[in-house]
Amino acid sequence: MTSITDRIEGDTIARAFLRTVAAHPDAVSLRERDGDGGWREITWRTYADDVARAAAGLRDLGVVPGDRVVLMLPNSIPFYVVDMAVLMLGATPVSIYNSSSPEQIEYLVNHCEATVGVVGDDSFLARFAPVREKLTNLRSLGVVTPGEQAHDFTFADLLAHEPLDLEEASRVGTSDDLATVIYTSGTTGDPKGVMITNRNGVFMAETLKGLLPITDEEAVGKRLISYLPMAHIAERVTGHYQHAIRGFEITCCPVPGEVASYCAEVRPHIMFGVPRVWEKMNSGVMAFVNSDPERAEKFAQAVEASKDIALRRSWGTDTEEDRATWEFLDEAAFRGIRELLGLDQVISAISGAAPIPAELLSWFRAIGVPLSEVYGMSENTGAMTWTPERIKPGTVGPAVPETEVRIAEDGEVICRGPHVFAGYLNDPEKTADTLVDGWLHSGDIGEMDDDGYLRIVDRKKELIITAGGKNISPANLEAALKQITLVGQAAAIGDKRPFVSALVVLDVDTAPKWAEQQGIEFESLADLAGNAQVIAEIERQLPEVMAGFNNAEAVKKVTVLGEEWLPDSDLLTPTSKLKRRGVNARFAQEIEALYN
Repeated sequence: MTSITDRIEGDTIARAFLRTVAAHPDAVSLRERDGDGGWREITWRTYADDVARAAAGLRDLGVVPGDRVVLMLPNSIPFYVVDMAVLMLGATPVSIYNSSSPEQIEYLVNHCEATVGVVGDDSFLARFAPVREKLTNLRSLGVVTPGEQAHDFTFADLLAHEPLDLEEASRVGTSDDLATVIYTSGTTGDPKGVMITNRNGVFMAETLKGLLPITDEEAVGKRLISYLPMAHIAERVTGHYQHAIRGFEITCCPVPGEVASYCAEVRPHIMFGVPRVWEKMNSGVMAFVNSDPERAEKFAQAVEASKDIALRRSWGTDTEEDRATWEFLDEAAFRGIRELLGLDQVISAISGAAPIPAELLSWFRAIGVPLSEVYGMSENTGAMTWTPERIKPGTVGPAVPETEVRIAEDGEVICRGPHVFAGYLNDPEKTADTLVDGWLHSGDIGEMDDDGYLRIVDRKKELIITAGGKNISPANLEAALKQITLVGQAAAIGDKRPFVSALVVLDVDTAPKWAEQQGIEFESLADLAGNAQVIAEIERQLPEVMAGFNNAEAVKKVTVLGEEWLPDSDLLTPTSKLKRRGVNARFAQEIEALYN
């Protein structure tokens, strides 16, 4: 059988896109809300025509092969059109986070040497304005929805051009050309520009194609929601490159926080989410279930009865008795919940970008949502290890096809394969530190079982080292803390301290419902955080969730907080990874109080 590497030799995302257009011109490609609360839909034919016109417009603005075009756009049809148009010209689209400050914009636009920029509306232009004169290479700045802010062209101006011949245009690019530059979230120091080639992107899309239980004939029209920023590798691969290559139908959700309501309406077939998305769905369900004690008890019993069956179903070892039991439980307890979540038609649900608690993954499996965990990073174009079935909760699966994954002598996870990036833009020193003899050094500590399933222990640089010299994984502790009923978020504390403590944040869905059931009066989540009964309930459950850790590792004390930590802030990255330095700085007083 021909390898993926051989099969994609010389291919580009632009050429793969044109094959999809030719094969399915009249299928719906992209959807977004219109101004009246309905949907605007475009076919692959219309998508390609808009790309041809936008490419002509960008070429008239001077975009040539090798140029970089910076994009600061919400998930929308114009994003897809402009991004693909840039690729058609042999240039490189570079998405930056929509929350970027003027200072961040100055750094990112200058670092990637962008010559043209396209942004969403006045709110984006207003952040470019203070630094526009400092953007040394930027010749033109356009906007999709013009307002009062100054701009050089509009998206409508691009579409007013006569269309390019896309077949001819697509011959310019090569598989070694950069498909994008992904800027790391920057939990420490300046973001690094991860150079992703066309070969990287096409290989990853083809790899996932081989793993997803969806044939080529079934793929066209399968529904996905695009809601994570396109500055993140997960959305780029799942919601853009796979879309272009496989013909999935994308519904654009420009506000990530609205994804749950979109799910209920779109009913996606494939659903990718960072752990916080799955945690909030679980919290919403449990808040509803727990409002009736009798219902809560029956639901908990059904979930427990289903967990082992769900695992056997995943491995194909379920019995006739298992199947009969599952049908009964599904009808009695789970089907309605999946419909409520909008996950009743999901073929594959995927969690990634940060660790998900094994118990939470098992819970979704138990209720019939086929959730699995993927592991990877921007530097390997998203997926290093993953399997949608034959899962082992607590692991991130085996290596994806044509990928070598090993554990180095110091415990670090390393890999090599066709998806490994081309290096960091304009940073040969950091590239040399990360790519050693062709092996990508992940910065994560891992363990491999006899079946080749990887378990991530922690970030190499994030291990807590207590005053007693004990090395402890904060991520594992935080995952356990979030199993406390009232806790939605957590940060373990203990570096150079005599014992491990934690900051825990009340869950915005579960905690108020629980308080109402207990007859507790409150006006805000902050009120609840200081309530003695709430604190006592968390402290009651603390030993239970810490039971799997030894005495030196276990969290001894917690401080309860009542303000939810939001993505893309001084506390969390855009994909909800903890910024530990920010947490330590913001809550320095509360942390000191834990140890005084």
